[in-house]
Amino acid sequence: MKKPLIDERLMANFSIALEAVFANRLRSFLTALGIIFGVAAVIAMLAIGNGAQQEIMEQIKLVGVNNIVIQPIVEQVEENVGQESDLESERKRFSPGLRLIDVESIQKTIPNIEKLSPEVVLETHVVYGGIRRSAKLVGITPAYFDVLDFRLEEGKLFSEANKIKGDPVCIIGKAVQRKFFPKENPIGKKIKSGNQWLEVIGIMEERLVSEQSISKLGIRDFNMDVYIPIQSMLVRFKNRDLVTGFDLEDEETTQRNVNYHQLDKLVVQVGESEALKPTAEVISKLLARSHNGVVDFEITIPELLLKQQQRTQNIFNIVLGAIAGISLLVGGIGIMNIMLASVMERIKEIGLRLSLGAKKSDIVNQFLFESIMISVSGGLIGVILGVVLAYLVSVFGDFPTVVSFTSIVLSFGVAATVGLIFGIAPAQKAASQDPITSLRYE
Repeated sequence: MKKPLIDERLMANFSIALEAVFANRLRSFLTALGIIFGVAAVIAMLAIGNGAQQEIMEQIKLVGVNNIVIQPIVEQVEENVGQESDLESERKRFSPGLRLIDVESIQKTIPNIEKLSPEVVLETHVVYGGIRRSAKLVGITPAYFDVLDFRLEEGKLFSEANKIKGDPVCIIGKAVQRKFFPKENPIGKKIKSGNQWLEVIGIMEERLVSEQSISKLGIRDFNMDVYIPIQSMLVRFKNRDLVTGFDLEDEETTQRNVNYHQLDKLVVQVGESEALKPTAEVISKLLARSHNGVVDFEITIPELLLKQQQRTQNIFNIVLGAIAGISLLVGGIGIMNIMLASVMERIKEIGLRLSLGAKKSDIVNQFLFESIMISVSGGLIGVILGVVLAYLVSVFGDFPTVVSFTSIVLSFGVAATVGLIFGIAPAQKAASQDPITSLRYE
């Protein structure tokens, strides 16, 4: 029999609190404004922060977080007069340089490699329709597109047949299309690069990379590149692994900084970030052995990018958490102040309820219900306003925003908790009133 009595008391207290809130609609609304704007600010800022973070991560992905980058080094030997013996000793160690054979060796030896993407880059000119412009000719394998997450806008990728035969085919960047084919479809057309005519079989999707990202992250403008199969590059354009008659006749070749590497770059993609360091160490030892102990290569793992990624996430979390805390704290203080003022205004009402048999717990529940109703209703309005603000920023500010379900639940939950916490002090003050003194209060 006691449980129904408690339920009836709670319902009665809730009903009285509801009447009090609606009896003072304007004051209740003004009290809830702090919570409304606090929740809206939290959701909108989290959406903006998530959008900015997503954009930064997309820029970092252009470099490749799980990629090991191997680049050749052209040795520079410094000597002083009288150190001829050291120089002769250095010359005895011959390195064939970074080659396709190294790619095959890494693929066979290391088990956790997902993709291997060798590159040969040649500065050249592209000619079509009477227009001539400088561009980079990049010899690649089909794995290149997977490693850098490149996608075609139109056409097709290189096939294994193109790769093996060294066919004169190419895929052009979006800027190349705009420059040479502004009003026609380039698929099937032929452009001239150097002394070779290349058939266009595909167009890359445009890569939106800011100038700042290009300079800071070392990303080149992929939209101005022309991609061909790596065998086509080696057979039809340049293969530094071949010794020509000019190389044999030039006695100063060994004294100059000549690039003797067949490859200009090799990107090794691993499955997990944790495997970057051990894999890089194994690759270093493997290449040093095949290069006769000559360290003419540089291995780079994106540790700085990984640290920057983590730091970026932490900064966003700290800043947005601080904004959320301050906004909702201000709203909670507003609720407590108004509820304390409400207690002073309703001392006679409190004394009358206590004299008619209400318990102190009933008074506490009544004022807690009022505080929670104001904060919950303000939280609901704030959620709607926050989502609308995020949408408006995305549409009119041309800035990506991502509203997450977690941010909505978090902000609404904090709003309800704030109403409960900041409603305790006014409720306890109301319950501590002496009934006789309260009835005499003017």
